[in-house]
Amino acid sequence: MMRFSVLLPTRNRLDLVKYAVETVRRQDYDDWEIIISDNYSEDDIAGYVHSLKESRIKYYRTESFIPVTDNWNNALEKSTGDYVIMLGDDDCLMRGYFSTVSKLVEEYEDPDFIYTRALLYAYPGVMPGYPEGFLHLAGCATFFQNSENPFWLDGKQAFRLVQRSMSFRLSFDFNMQYATISRKFIKSLAYAGKFFQSPYPDFYAMTVMMLKGSRILIFSKPMVIIGISGKSFGFFYFNQREQQGIEFLKNFPDENATRLLGGVLLPGTNMNTSWLLAMETIRLNFLSEFNLRVAYQRYRLLQMIHVYGRYYAQKNLPKAEMLELKRHMKIWEKLLYGSILWLIYSLRRLTSRCSNKILSRFIKIAIGQYPAHDVVESRKRCNNIIEVFESIDPLKPFID
Repeated sequence: MMRFSVLLPTRNRLDLVKYAVETVRRQDYDDWEIIISDNYSEDDIAGYVHSLKESRIKYYRTESFIPVTDNWNNALEKSTGDYVIMLGDDDCLMRGYFSTVSKLVEEYEDPDFIYTRALLYAYPGVMPGYPEGFLHLAGCATFFQNSENPFWLDGKQAFRLVQRSMSFRLSFDFNMQYATISRKFIKSLAYAGKFFQSPYPDFYAMTVMMLKGSRILIFSKPMVIIGISGKSFGFFYFNQREQQGIEFLKNFPDENATRLLGGVLLPGTNMNTSWLLAMETIRLNFLSEFNLRVAYQRYRLLQMIHVYGRYYAQKNLPKAEMLELKRHMKIWEKLLYGSILWLIYSLRRLTSRCSNKILSRFIKIAIGQYPAHDVVESRKRCNNIIEVFESIDPLKPFID
């Protein structure tokens, strides 16, 4: 029987981590371990773990508040399982996770990793426009449409996905919860440094897995629940409180990396800049093997779109930040991109609400950073993520 390691890095979210732990304990499979890496919490997480009296749950605490990437690596280094799953402390496994995955590993003879779908659960009152919360079927990758049965992802297709990531086009979800990863595969990547790197360790690791994996098994059933709570990075991001999210994760850009990319970086959203740093780290780490190119100019354009949109359309950006962007823009960027963006967002102010929506959708499609796909939403209303775990069978169709 193979052993599974559930990596559970956490900080000050004891109420949520209890749910994550409980969904592991309720699995119909016994050979597992949970590695809780407590990032210097004020909550008494150690007391909670001790109260469980469960030898398979192992607790470690950092000596200070460290960046999220370092804490993820801490958890991985303490684990011993044949296959590894990363969970955020506000996430959960679905029922039958280990038994389902172990059958896949045996049937398909030890894939490098298994990439599944997920459910996205937002707690009530967390997401703008969803006072009662929501439950979505998540997974933006187009390859999920290919088959209801497990299948191998073609190597050429995986490489194209990597190239699109390097061009800041999301063609698959970077969240680590989507993957169950072979220990052997993780060890095979050690020559490039630690498994998790850059301020966005999931963007880095998942893209590297697509780049280097030769046996990537796709399973289109949702096997995990990704939570968005009032204490999650998703909450800060979707509510335009990005700086608080950065401080929450302590994922500040590396000074050396920002120095090397000094002529590329622009003010804007940290999402794009951390994405850039993750892709640049991959380019440098695998320079001798792959001719990968990071779309630096596209990154700059995306930053301009973000700042111009917030300043001229949403009107929620201080003028000083707009001026700071322009100070870093090249003359030709101001003449070309600046003029076009000013015109587009001026048109948005002058059009009707209906026309505005059409124009906004056109802009989103033209940018092409995030895929446009139909959202499959459940009418179930759950008060917490454990209710999602209890009420949904991942192997049955996602319908009410």
